[in-house]
Amino acid sequence: MRFRQKMLLVMVWLLTLSYGVGGAFLIGQNFNSSLKQNMKNAESSYQMILQSIQLVNLVDIQQDFSNISQTLEKMNVSESIIGMKLMRHDTVLYQSGTTVTDFENKNEFESLLFMRDGNHYFEIKGEVLAESRALELIILYDVSPIYEARDEQVKTYHQIFLLLVLVGGVVSWLMSYLLTQPLSKVSRTARALASGDLDARVNPSVNDEIGQLGSDFDNMADRLADNINELKETMENQDQFMGSFAHELKTPMTSIIGYADLLRSQALTGPEAQEAANYIFSEGKRLESLSLKLLDLLMMKKENIALIPTDMKPMIERLVKHLSPVYLKNGIQIQCRCEPGICLAEPDLLSSVLTNLIDNARKALDHGGNIMILGERMDGKYRIRVIDNGRGMPEDALKHITEAFYRVDKSRSRAQGGAGLGLTLCKEVISLHKGTIAFASKEGSGTCVTVVFEEVSE
Repeated sequence: MRFRQKMLLVMVWLLTLSYGVGGAFLIGQNFNSSLKQNMKNAESSYQMILQSIQLVNLVDIQQDFSNISQTLEKMNVSESIIGMKLMRHDTVLYQSGTTVTDFENKNEFESLLFMRDGNHYFEIKGEVLAESRALELIILYDVSPIYEARDEQVKTYHQIFLLLVLVGGVVSWLMSYLLTQPLSKVSRTARALASGDLDARVNPSVNDEIGQLGSDFDNMADRLADNINELKETMENQDQFMGSFAHELKTPMTSIIGYADLLRSQALTGPEAQEAANYIFSEGKRLESLSLKLLDLLMMKKENIALIPTDMKPMIERLVKHLSPVYLKNGIQIQCRCEPGICLAEPDLLSSVLTNLIDNARKALDHGGNIMILGERMDGKYRIRVIDNGRGMPEDALKHITEAFYRVDKSRSRAQGGAGLGLTLCKEVISLHKGTIAFASKEGSGTCVTVVFEEVSE
């Protein structure tokens, strides 16, 4: 059974129960109140007739009780009185209509409510003294109209009850439909997502708990879509990585196999054999470098490193001092201008990052040039910039520069010994340091690499 149908049944059941119990209670209360009031009025009427008999008896006492009988005749005008009897012992002194004597006790005043032949009656018996003689007065009241009024109320109540249940059922169905419509929308959206429509959303139009459920569902769907897109992107990157890795292996392996086959199948002169061996050695070293960088990249993602407070200025200055003589031989001048700043770092890894960034700047300088390293404090952070005046990079290459095996100029990078993994390793190391790296470049104007770390108090 659907939730909407359950809500409909519950609301109709509650409506039926509440109206049924409430209506029955009200009709019962009204009937009891009317019956008690009628019986009270009958008793008051009876007492008034008794008092009238006593008054007549005191004024004019006669043996035949004619005045009393006349008084009873005059007072027997109420529509509810259907019988009246005055007795002295077993002698009937006056009788009008029908009376029924079913009293078991012989008390001075008794009343009895009973039903006979489909009618309801209220009979009262009492005694009055007339010259020390006990007279028994019995009056029968018809209370059937009260029961008839109750039956009419019950009949009307049943009609109204059926009408209210019908109207209430329709209203309950509309309410259950409106209340469960947002849930149906959530269900449809869930099925759409399950079928692959990642753009399906609930977009709730209400602000109640169901609307909040819809909003939470949309947030979950957004997160799910982001995760799936990230997973797809990761899989695409892995496929690209495998393709690039296979391509990187193909060139040196082709050279190694070719020269090895040449050495194996032909008689070469000494210089030719030496040249072949040199090719095999250089390509083997390149494969070794590639495998080591891949190993480093995998280890970076699996291992945690211990960071210690490190003063950035002396570390950068030592590195520049060490590299300057080598670069100067190629017409490249390295300058350094750094401020003191303490950051949590692993000095060896960070030195490797800076060495790689400076080396990339060197590769961008075809005929010598300048490399500037700037270190400065700014708003609780320490910023390092490596700036060169080399050939620069096109704008569309900047977003791919840290991808594995990506090269802006593939032939030039291979000639300079690059494997396309340096900046990927740099990005991983910087991420382990909870830092950021950014690139700004323009073709013909050089490149600026910016690395930012959180600064700590000394």
